[in-house]
Amino acid sequence: MKILIIGGNGTIGKTVVSHFKQKNEILIAGRTNGDVTVDIADSSSIKSMFEKIEKVDAIICIAGEAKWDDFNKLSEDDYYIGLKSKLMGQVNLVRIGQNYLYPNGSITLSTGILADDPVVKTTSAAMVNGAIHSFVKAVALEIENGIRVNVVSSGMVEDAYEKYKDYFPGHNPIPMKKVINGYVRSVNGKGNGEIIRIYD
Repeated sequence: MKILIIGGNGTIGKTVVSHFKQKNEILIAGRTNGDVTVDIADSSSIKSMFEKIEKVDAIICIAGEAKWDDFNKLSEDDYYIGLKSKLMGQVNLVRIGQNYLYPNGSITLSTGILADDPVVKTTSAAMVNGAIHSFVKAVALEIENGIRVNVVSSGMVEDAYEKYKDYFPGHNPIPMKKVINGYVRSVNGKGNGEIIRIYD
C-alpha cells in the first residue's frame, strides 16, 4: 500500500512509520520537513499537499495542536488554536483527502484519552478530542467509495512519559507496541467509524 502519514516525524509518528514502512510505501508529511510539507490548520495547504502526492491507499494523521492552560486563563483565541488545527485540520483531511484515496481506502485520525478522561489544563484539548470522536462516527455513515474513517485514541505513551507524567498522575504509560497496533487495526482491518481506545 501507499500510505501518507501526516506527523510522521513526531514521537508517535516515527514509531508508526517504522512499522508500516516494512511492507508499504510511506510518504511522510510534516509542517517543516518530510517528503511533503503541510500545515493542517490551512485547508489550501492540505489541498496543495494532495495535489503533489496524488492518490494513496491510506491516510494516517498523527498531528494537530491545542492549547493547554488553566480554564480561567484560556482566551477565545486560545480555543481557536485547537479548533483550527487538531479539529478542523483533521476534518479537512477527511473532507479533501477522500478525493485522493483509491476506492476502499482508509483514513485514520488521532486524538487521546482526554476525550474520556481529561486532566487539569486540558479543557480545550479535551473538547477538540471529543468533537473528533463524534465526527468520525457520523462521517462513517456518509463517506463514499468504500472509504473507512477511524480514530486512534491513546493514553499517555511511554515515549512521552517523562515529559507529561506530572499532568497524568496515576496513569499507566501505554507501550508503543499497543499504540502501533491501534493504527494497524484501523488501516488493515475492516472497521469503520470506530474509536480505537488504547487506555491501559
